Amino acid sequence: MRLDKFLKRHSLIKRRVIAQQMIKGGRVKVNKRAIKPSCELKDGDEIEIFFGNRYLKIRVVAGGYEVLEDERVKTERF
Repeated sequence: MRLDKFLKRHSLIKRRVIAQQMIKGGRVKVNKRAIKPSCELKDGDEIEIFFGNRYLKIRVVAGGYEVLEDERVKTERF
């Protein structure tokens, strides 16, 4: 399955267009490499997603994914 469709289908990113923009902007990596939205995913691929205040690392498994890391950046309010 294509990377952008995978992110949308599994509700990691709400819209496919947003997923494509994030991938092209270098905020999504597959196996530690910048990649195109049309990249075909295989079982065992590791996806890193850099949101504004969150980092998510997942592994593709048959029928879905498993979370490897999920870190949230805490912001201090004054």
